[in-house]
Amino acid sequence: MPFLTTDDGTEIFYKDWGNPDGQPIIFSHGWPLSGDAWDVEMKLAADNGFRAIAHDRRGHGRSTPTWSGNDMDTYAADLAALVRDLNLENIILVGHSTGGGEVVRYAARYGRGRVAKIATVGAVPPIMVRSDTNPEGTPIEVFDSIRDGVLADRSQFFRDLSAQFFGTNRPGSTVSQGQRDQFWRLGMQAGFAAVHDCVKAFSETDFSADLAALDVPVLIAQGDDDQIVPIADAAYKSIELVKDGTLKVYPGAPHGIAGSYQRALDKDLLAFWLS
Repeated sequence: MPFLTTDDGTEIFYKDWGNPDGQPIIFSHGWPLSGDAWDVEMKLAADNGFRAIAHDRRGHGRSTPTWSGNDMDTYAADLAALVRDLNLENIILVGHSTGGGEVVRYAARYGRGRVAKIATVGAVPPIMVRSDTNPEGTPIEVFDSIRDGVLADRSQFFRDLSAQFFGTNRPGSTVSQGQRDQFWRLGMQAGFAAVHDCVKAFSETDFSADLAALDVPVLIAQGDDDQIVPIADAAYKSIELVKDGTLKVYPGAPHGIAGSYQRALDKDLLAFWLS
């Protein structure tokens, strides 16, 4: 299996599908998942002539269960190392949730001249936590409760969280138990310290300057019934900060990508990649 070893000795696992000479698309996953969360979209990309790459963020999936470096600056640096190692150019970035923050920070700090387009889906930018400068944000107590849930009974917490993640607590949901089980399975593969520490990374990192620095087309996609990352404090704010952005809102769609939402999103992603 392919791994990249970073300067601090962390092994980053990645998958590399499709045409090795095709335009590369890098997929960055959400918390607490792994690159496997993007399998459907990776196949879509590979089937359409692209080179599809998805890594497991440090501390997640098959990558080293790191004790340190579970922060957005390090995540972006790890992604930069992967790009350098594979010698990638003309890159399309796709990030869901925490991964949306990762690709935005990477693009702003390392991507000039390498990144062609960016798509974020239910992404955490600009900043989630409530503060004096972000009064519409989510109270810190919500993120404290996530950390408490992880510490008390991570397995049951992930099983319960999958309902909000996929919106199965809403009338008419068609998300299967298998998809909820997959969320639990991928979450339980992640390292304990990374799962806990990444909550601070995705909730308290301010990506406002990163969004403003982007100089390539950006697709910002999100469901308007996202119970994990509220759209009013995410996509609706992010679109105001980017220079060349397109906003796609999916009525009634949850945070997790599945079912009819996934089919609609994938159609829009493919059109964006090919444009």
